[in-house]
Amino acid sequence: MWASAGDLNSPQTVTSERQTFYCVPVPGESAWVKEAYISASQARVSPSTSYTPSRHKRSYEEDEDMDLHPSKQKEQHMGSGGDIHGCVEPKRLETEASAGHHVISPNCSPPLDLNFPLPGEKGPACLVKIYESWESFKVNDVLEVFGVLSVDPVLSIVNSEERDSSSLDPMECMDTMEEQRVHSPPASLVPRIHVILAQKLQHINPLLPACLNEEESKTFVSNFMSELSPVRAELLGFLTHALLGDSLAAEYLILHLISTVYGRRDVLPLGKFTVNLSGCPRSSAFTEHLYRLIQQLVPASYHLRMSIESMNHSRFIPHKDYTANRLVSGLLQLASNTSLVIDETQLEQGQLDTAGVHNVTALGNLITWQKVDYDFNYHRMEFPCNINVLITSEGRSLLPSDCQVHLQPQIIPPNMEEYMSSLLTAVLPSVLNKFRIYLSLLRLLDYSISDEVTKAVEEDFVEMRKNNPESVTADDLHKMLLVARFLSLSAGQTTLSRERWLRAKQLEALRKARLQQQQCVNGNEL
Repeated sequence: MWASAGDLNSPQTVTSERQTFYCVPVPGESAWVKEAYISASQARVSPSTSYTPSRHKRSYEEDEDMDLHPSKQKEQHMGSGGDIHGCVEPKRLETEASAGHHVISPNCSPPLDLNFPLPGEKGPACLVKIYESWESFKVNDVLEVFGVLSVDPVLSIVNSEERDSSSLDPMECMDTMEEQRVHSPPASLVPRIHVILAQKLQHINPLLPACLNEEESKTFVSNFMSELSPVRAELLGFLTHALLGDSLAAEYLILHLISTVYGRRDVLPLGKFTVNLSGCPRSSAFTEHLYRLIQQLVPASYHLRMSIESMNHSRFIPHKDYTANRLVSGLLQLASNTSLVIDETQLEQGQLDTAGVHNVTALGNLITWQKVDYDFNYHRMEFPCNINVLITSEGRSLLPSDCQVHLQPQIIPPNMEEYMSSLLTAVLPSVLNKFRIYLSLLRLLDYSISDEVTKAVEEDFVEMRKNNPESVTADDLHKMLLVARFLSLSAGQTTLSRERWLRAKQLEALRKARLQQQQCVNGNEL
């Protein structure tokens, strides 16, 4: 109500609805992203003369930057919260409350679960209160918010008094207390943000302009696109070394890293490009170090070590806790364009229990349909997602994939750890930043195929089918078009050319020939 208490019947009184969102840091956000936002916020921040710290400020003094200014960059990730280093941490919006990290609250009550989807995550959660236009915000959206921060301990005291004075029967009181703990946690641990302005983000890469449609941003994009060719060549060389000298696998890895779901046709997600990198050495630390290299290139990622134990004991999909009346997060509750690297080389013989089977099914649904089924006990609800999945394995993955590339190492380093670590130290920071811009920018570009090229592709497909009907199917055509799409974008071209189409056919022929060769060597392994 926007009126004084004594004038509630005024015709000028307006009733509005406020929605509260529980927000957490962007799951799997890379260290280089955090560091870039820290640098940007420290360069901008100036102390406020009107800010008076309370005696409870100590637990949040690391977040002083966030308290003092509502500027963009780091706050742009849904809610303003900070990690222990004082940066303003990205936040992810959830429409239900949440589970993950445990924090001991000051009154010695049971540990407060901050409901982070991924283990080992740091940074505060926030209760973000939005007063208008909140209907467009969905679960797992990444938002930039500007608002008023509240860490007033009175909020917790009031809630505590309400619980103490409750006249409900004991069983109902217990339920109410549990729900109250979740929905009204101590403000010193879960601050409140009263939003003045909130907007969705296209990406969380701090090296790119937040909005690419502005005139200044268009200049940035134009300048970068003019030097795209050498950046791609350097990135290809870097990934070729990372993949032990395999340039074909490096080509496909680039295509995978710039892939994104650009639309949906009925239930079919368009643009997903899950790659199964088979032939990975099991005995070395190859997959671990490959993930660390990818982590240095993308804004958000997670390394899922697939083992019988992790499958049986991890919580992959979110589920509703009706006692606390909140949504308990799961590993697959990730922000859009997060890179999920699944390592199957850790998988050994064993028995999956019911939870393990459900987790494998959830991974399959994520890869095939780009959706996660949230468990509400009495029913399941589908939530669409946009996750880049890379599977590393010895043989063919037990999970589905859009493209299998068998690794053919040209180099066998005597010390894998030393070799992989030296790759990063050999790259200049400025070049590494260009790689990061390249991978984030290209997935945001539009793409189209002209009628002329479409006709040429159709004729080419008919000709291939005429020569050998068994060798080329409709699925093969779809895959070649997908490879051609990302191949064009990787070169900075937003339309398909005849040259890129022929190159896509060539890459697919090389990939298939390699798989056939490996199958002849190892029988039915592939």
